[in-house]
Amino acid sequence: MTATFASQRAKNAVRPQRAVIDIGSNTVRLVVYYGPQRAPDVWLNEKVTAKLGRDLATTGRMPDEAVSLAMRGLARFACILKDIGVTEVQVVATAAVRDAENGPEFVEQVRALGLDVEVLSGEEEAITSAYGVIGGFPGAQGVVADLGGGSLELVAIADGHPSHGVSLPLGTLRLPAMREKGTKAFNKAVKAELARADWASAHSGPLYMVGGTWRALANFAMHKAGHPLTDPQAFTMTLEEADKTAKKVARMEPDKLASIGGIPSARAAALPDAAAMLRPVLAALEPDGLVFSSWGLREGLLYRGLSEGAQRLDPLLAAVSHFTEPRGASQTMATQIAAWTSDAALSRRHGNERLRLAAIMLSLAQWRLEPNMRLNHSIDWALHKRWLGLDYRGRAMIAAALRAANGKPDPTSDLQVLASDEALHEAAAWGLAFRLCRRLGAGSRLSLMSSRLTRTDDVLKLWLEPGRAQLVSEQVEIELARLAAWLGCEGIVEA
Repeated sequence: MTATFASQRAKNAVRPQRAVIDIGSNTVRLVVYYGPQRAPDVWLNEKVTAKLGRDLATTGRMPDEAVSLAMRGLARFACILKDIGVTEVQVVATAAVRDAENGPEFVEQVRALGLDVEVLSGEEEAITSAYGVIGGFPGAQGVVADLGGGSLELVAIADGHPSHGVSLPLGTLRLPAMREKGTKAFNKAVKAELARADWASAHSGPLYMVGGTWRALANFAMHKAGHPLTDPQAFTMTLEEADKTAKKVARMEPDKLASIGGIPSARAAALPDAAAMLRPVLAALEPDGLVFSSWGLREGLLYRGLSEGAQRLDPLLAAVSHFTEPRGASQTMATQIAAWTSDAALSRRHGNERLRLAAIMLSLAQWRLEPNMRLNHSIDWALHKRWLGLDYRGRAMIAAALRAANGKPDPTSDLQVLASDEALHEAAAWGLAFRLCRRLGAGSRLSLMSSRLTRTDDVLKLWLEPGRAQLVSEQVEIELARLAAWLGCEGIVEA
C-alpha cells in the first residue's frame, strides 16, 4: 500500500496539472504547470506572436490576419490540453481584445473551441499581475509595472494586497507611433497618462518590473555589467542605474540589442521604445529602485486561486522540497540536520534560517550524485535554477553552503559579486557543519539522535552517547577540526 501511494505521488509530481492561456496584445501564450501549487514548475510554455493589438491605435480593430493566426494557435492549444488531460484551464484576454471593436466577435470564436475565455478589465489585469509579484516576492511592497503589448499596468502592493490598479495605453505596440512625434511630444504624452497614477509616487518601495520587455532590459544591464548570472528573476537596479541604462537603450538599434544573449529579436524591436517610456515613468514615480519579476499575470491567476493557507507557504522551501525529494532528500530529515547543526550556523540575520534549510535539502540531494558531478551540478542548482522568494544574495549563500559541503568553503569571485564576505563565510559554515553531520553516521537519524554538536564560547564540542564512540573516525575528527577552525573555535570530542 505504501509503495503504491508513493508511486502515485511520484506520478502526480511530474504530471501536468493546470494551464493558463493568456491572449495578449502581442502574443497568445499557453503555459502548463505541474509540481507544488505554491511554486509550480513549467511543464510546457508555447506562444504565437499574433500581434492582435498592433493596429488598435489606427483602426480600433484587431487585424483579420492576426485574428486568424491567434485562432490557429488557440485551436492547437485546445487540442494539446485535451490530449494531455489537463482540465483545470484558465483563459484570459487583455488589452487588445478588451479595446478592439471586433473583440466580442473574437471572444465568440474562442469559446467555440471549448475555451471559456474571460476578458479582464484594465483594473483586473493590473491586480492579477500584482498578485503574481506578491506570490513571487513574499512581503513585497512598492508598485508593480506590468508592460504588455497593449498597455502598462500600475498597481500598488503592500501587506500581501494590491490597491490603486490602473491600466494605461502605453503598451509596446502603441509606443512607436507615439515616439514618431518626437521626444518632447512623447514624454509629454507619457506624463499625461501617468497623471492617472499620481498615487504611485506616495507608495514607498521599488518598482516591480513585469513582462518580457522589461526582462530583456534586465538582460541588457546584466550583460553590460558582466553579471555572473543570466536569470533576471529578482535582479535589481538603483534608480540612477535604471535611468542611465534606459537612456542608452532608447538610442540603440534593435539589431544590436538582438545580438545580446537573452534578448529575443521580438523583444529587441520593442526595447528602445520601452526604455524611452521608462525614463519619464521613473521621473514621475521616483521608486526606491527596480526589481525584475518572472511572475506576473499568469502566475497571479494561479496564486489567487490558492487557499489562504497555501498562499502563506514559503515558495522557496516548497519548491526546493519538491525538487529534492525525488533525489533522496526530505524536509523532515533536513529539519533534523538543521537542528543538530544550529550551534554552528552563525545565523546573524533574520531570514537566513530558511536559506540554511533550503541549502541542507539541496546538500542531501547532491550527496546522491556521482562524486565528480556533485560540485558543478549543485552550484547550478543554487545559481541558475529559478527559485521564488530568493534574491541573488540568497542564491550565493546557498551556493557557498553547497561548495563547503563538497569540501570547498572558500568563496569564488562570482559569489563575492552577489553577497558579502560575511554572508558567504556564514553560509560556508552551514556546509561544513552538514559535512561533519554526514561523516559522523552517514546521515542516519540514529546518529543525530545519539549525538550533539554544541558551542560554548570558543569550544565546539561533539558529544556522543556512551557506547557510540566507534562513530568517531579520523575523518570525523578532521571535519570537526575544519569546522571549528572556520568558526574560530577549538573542536573537541566527548564520547
